[in-house]
Amino acid sequence: QVQPVESGGGLVQAGDSLRLSCAASGRTFSGNAMGWFRQAPGKERKFVAAINWSGTNTYYADSVKGRFTISRDNAKTTTYLQMNVLKPEDTAIYYCAARRLPYATMNEGDYNYWGQGTQVTVSS
Repeated sequence: QVQPVESGGGLVQAGDSLRLSCAASGRTFSGNAMGWFRQAPGKERKFVAAINWSGTNTYYADSVKGRFTISRDNAKTTTYLQMNVLKPEDTAIYYCAARRLPYATMNEGDYNYWGQGTQVTVSS
């Protein structure tokens, strides 16, 4: 079992950068695909980015492609989301999720373990 814990959220201005971290406890982290999702106020949770077990394959929502980068350090059992050129519409609670399988998907229902979320607020 993997328990993700997010950190790194905060209040920034449009155009700024922020890096989220997701520390995952558990013995099988290196065998888990990881994903980031976000939920804006009054909206459904949506896919942001995902990475497979080895870090060789990554996937992004169109809205963040070219601005966000997902990465992982299996030795540190940590997944990162580097967010650049932030926009007010990026304001949301960001959730880290782990999948039991090593291959990443963009489907929220494929992820088995979820963190509590970290708030990111981007002011204009």
